[in-house]
Amino acid sequence: MSTSAAQHPSTHRGEEPIRVFKSDILEAFTHVHWITVPLLWIPVVLVCLVIAAVSYVNARSGVPWHILAGFVLGLVVWTFVEYCAHRFIFHLRPRTPWQERLVYLLHGIHHQQPHCKTRLVLPPLVSIPMAVLFFGLFHLVFALLLSASLWLLPVFAGFVSGYIAYDIIHYVTHHTPVQGRAWKYLKKHHMLHHFKTPNARYGVSTPFWDYVFGTLPS
Repeated sequence: MSTSAAQHPSTHRGEEPIRVFKSDILEAFTHVHWITVPLLWIPVVLVCLVIAAVSYVNARSGVPWHILAGFVLGLVVWTFVEYCAHRFIFHLRPRTPWQERLVYLLHGIHHQQPHCKTRLVLPPLVSIPMAVLFFGLFHLVFALLLSASLWLLPVFAGFVSGYIAYDIIHYVTHHTPVQGRAWKYLKKHHMLHHFKTPNARYGVSTPFWDYVFGTLPS
């Protein structure tokens, strides 16, 4: 990784992506097309919802309202995780050289070159282990602690759908002309984060948690 780049994260407007590894193999893993996210994770969402529906039908009759409620809950949980990760991990103030390198690789390079199309989403080598981790946490909460295993897959499906929406919104705000008040607001909100208030406006898919935690400047 370029030490000077990590120490001076000013915006880089060049077309050529900043190189962070000497190894071509490692460098290749830092570039991911945004379409990888929906292609990889939409099937996971569909499988979770189908299994949840079949499990409910096999268990009892009636309206499986918990599937919709769990899905919405998973979306809300994602927005909170998105906010916390962006604020406390991606914008961590490094105290050691390895923290500086890690923060730069995770997010600093995106702020230095915000319009690089291939560095907007997490590589699958990172996102898949993170998904496994959160599935384990949801299993602990819903299946073991709450004895509500029927909620596990709907909540996880909503959580993953939130991640998909987040990456699509992030790509659109950087690389696509937008129409409509909501899209224009999200684009302005995120561009202000990049170019005016990097230590505020952490929400990408929603500004809700910025309102809640006071990180939305007037």
